[in-house]
Amino acid sequence: METLLIYLLVGAFAGLIAGLLGVGGGLIIVPVLVFVFQGQGVDPTVIVHLAIGTSLATIAITSISSMRAHHRHGAVQWPVFRRLTPGIVVGALLGAVIADFLPTNAMRLWFGIFELLVAAQIGFNLMVAPRGHLPGTVGTNIAGGVIGAISAALGIGGGTLTTPFLVWCNFTLRQAVATSSACGLPIALAGAAGFVATGWNKSGLPEWSSGYLYWPAFAGIVISSLLFAPLGAKLTHILPVVVLRRFFAVFLAVLGVRMLIG
Repeated sequence: METLLIYLLVGAFAGLIAGLLGVGGGLIIVPVLVFVFQGQGVDPTVIVHLAIGTSLATIAITSISSMRAHHRHGAVQWPVFRRLTPGIVVGALLGAVIADFLPTNAMRLWFGIFELLVAAQIGFNLMVAPRGHLPGTVGTNIAGGVIGAISAALGIGGGTLTTPFLVWCNFTLRQAVATSSACGLPIALAGAAGFVATGWNKSGLPEWSSGYLYWPAFAGIVISSLLFAPLGAKLTHILPVVVLRRFFAVFLAVLGVRMLIG
């Protein structure tokens, strides 16, 4: 029961932050699950992979709510979504396969470095300048593949990659964020499927796992994140978002350093 309560709290915080700042919950869910799994005594050789696979599965559910909200406001660029999706799916599956070949320590360092980079981007509000246009079919597939592979290997919804790419392609920030939220669904579905498949019959996985997907953590996080994401969206209009962004950047930096030092 204590562990289930922790999963509920993780989902609540991830959902609140996602609704408040538009940041995907994977950046919080993965490192916190790593710490929780360590406390549960899960085999160290599968901890990071199990956290990433479970994070992707939760994003597959929670991204639907975010996508529908943006769609109601007419901000999702569906033609762009359709062009990016094939590359994203292939990339996400490839990312899961690559991750399976990497040892836990390499995955931990990889995630920690990325989290520190995102913390710097959020803290200093760094944004790319609009300079180009959406590339042709080949270029779009390559971009989708890179976004999908990196996102799946990290257990995130890809917003930190898809949004800057679309802003660079001359879409407004509102359109980029909305379309990025839609792209999180194929990333999460393909990535989670890949982690389930690559983790199937692996030794050291806890009971109630399907490959690198731990169902008790998935259930607790999804339930509470779906409840708290709308609250975060409402608080956006009340709380000082600039101050919150800086606080969240510091929080991500702490998580990133903690992942780096193991």
